[in-house]
Amino acid sequence: MISCQIFGNPIETGAVVDEEHLVSYEKVSEESLPETRLFSYELDQKDIVYGLGETMGGINKRGKSYVSYNTDDPHHRQSMPSMYGAHNFFIIDGKEPKGVFVDSPARVTFHVDVNHSGVVEVIVESADVKLYTISGDGAYDITRQFLNIIGRSFIPPLWAFGYGQSRWGYKNHKDIDKVVAEYKKVDIPLDYICLDIDYMDRYIDFTINEKRFPNMKEYVEEKKKEGIHLVPIIDAGVKVEPGNETYEVGISNGYFATNEEGGPFHAAVWPGMTHFPDFFQSATREWFGSEYHKLTDLGFEGFWNDMNEPSIFYSEYSHKQNKIDQILDFLMPSRAEKKEGSKNNSYHDYKHFYHMVEGKRRNHHDVHNLFGGLMIRASGEGLSKLLNKRYLLFARSSYIGAHRYGGIWTGDNHSSFEMLQQNLSHMASLNMCGFLYSGADTGGFGGNCSRELLLRWLAFSDFTPLMRNHSALGTKKQECYRYDQPEDFKRIIALRYRLLPYLYSEFMKAALNKDMYMKPLGFIYPNDEKARACEDQLLVGEGIMIAPILEEGRTKRKVYLPEEMIGVRFDGDHFAEKKFAAGEIEIDVPLNEVVFFIRKDHKVCIANKLVKSTKDLNLRDVKYLGYDVEYEQYKDDGESKL
Repeated sequence: MISCQIFGNPIETGAVVDEEHLVSYEKVSEESLPETRLFSYELDQKDIVYGLGETMGGINKRGKSYVSYNTDDPHHRQSMPSMYGAHNFFIIDGKEPKGVFVDSPARVTFHVDVNHSGVVEVIVESADVKLYTISGDGAYDITRQFLNIIGRSFIPPLWAFGYGQSRWGYKNHKDIDKVVAEYKKVDIPLDYICLDIDYMDRYIDFTINEKRFPNMKEYVEEKKKEGIHLVPIIDAGVKVEPGNETYEVGISNGYFATNEEGGPFHAAVWPGMTHFPDFFQSATREWFGSEYHKLTDLGFEGFWNDMNEPSIFYSEYSHKQNKIDQILDFLMPSRAEKKEGSKNNSYHDYKHFYHMVEGKRRNHHDVHNLFGGLMIRASGEGLSKLLNKRYLLFARSSYIGAHRYGGIWTGDNHSSFEMLQQNLSHMASLNMCGFLYSGADTGGFGGNCSRELLLRWLAFSDFTPLMRNHSALGTKKQECYRYDQPEDFKRIIALRYRLLPYLYSEFMKAALNKDMYMKPLGFIYPNDEKARACEDQLLVGEGIMIAPILEEGRTKRKVYLPEEMIGVRFDGDHFAEKKFAAGEIEIDVPLNEVVFFIRKDHKVCIANKLVKSTKDLNLRDVKYLGYDVEYEQYKDDGESKL
């Protein structure tokens, strides 16, 4: 059962698209809102608080404060209150389960049992807000209700479920050719390579550096024939430069956000001074989405959006020293970690530019959390028209509702087992908020990834829809073939491709049925206290449970089985099955193997043979693991719109 209270005059965010399931609407006067506290709830000792999407901490969000204010801070740590996305949905799971969605694009703070207060409090900065509350039969039922009102997940093409390699620093086609050749040499499957800002002409959106990438259209087609898609980056800022066609059209039509004086707002990002498209205007979204034709005409079918918080180095209202500080913070993490936040997110700058929102001029700060999500929407709508088939799109900043147009990755993490653990928690919470197609920078973006960490992270990423190895300029290069014994990496990535018939099937069924792809154990075993308390295992689709190694130096771990299950060990070639009774067991997991579990009375379809890319994958050429039961596999052509 879903009800909605409306306070003040909320901005329409587009998060909720199906209101037929709402039981009631109630217009509440602003005088009824007690100061800034929108919601308060006293927790029972055993209550679990799930959700809040992309936030630090565990699956159970108790014990921290979280600030929903999209922030570009590349130095991830448990104490940080904000990340790149605003996902204001959470569930209190106890005797009377309750779901809460705070639909506001302004800053929102969630105090969740801070200092063992036993209280959940929601503090809003704007009194213009919609508050949705959902009751139901447990956390899973409430999540399903929420997913129904926010709409179906983005569905990418089949090739987007393959393994992807990325690095900030691939500067020309020779770099790309070397990556492809080296992966082929060690016989590791590969489906796409991401192009960071170096492919552009002076970091300008929708351009190609012809010296580095001559004859790009022919080159893109050549790579496709090899089973490799190229996936370029697009940033939020449009370069201020006469002669730049995107800039010229944007400026002549009033498509950019404005400053206090009413002119276009100037802010420096990678190409220098830029203007930000005013994505709050439908005409701007349509124009910006259509600009992708400059790249789709060259054969590109996938993209990633970056810097869309929006990240600002400095603006016409701030000092240029901010840019120097930002660079130093990136190169010297210890320096940045001593600060409260990143210099890339000037609260001062955000209060100095404006958008046209529903016909009214609104300060960016008041609608900040919606900016990145609207960029995803503009891009997704444009690509859908241009390609007339499924496209790949994932972005850094987002708001609930953007999940209908693209996926997300969890930003500029770093190479540590702590971030691997955080990846697991993020996947559970993001699925609750509709973002099924998501994943992290496998191996870590910043820092130097060890062989052990990359193998363990790949073993987890085998199961996440977005499986991309990405690292930063100036860090250790972490393509799999650069490490000793690359055959071990082949074994781990081979599992991904053998499991793709199941993983793709379960993702598609979840998306089409407005369900979750990855779930906490407590969602399926709500009466099992050990399952509810489990923070390091997840359910993948209907049939698989994973229990990855998440700690350095470990080759064994304890696993909790809420019911009888079949354990499956994959050594790169063969699947070995063993039945286990319910309870706690200890498993041995060498670095070059993966162990997962099949739930009782379920089975899993796997590819009969290993392929080098999804181009050669036959979803119908499968066999089965697990129990002797029926399994309904989803199959399609992997690219047609649905």
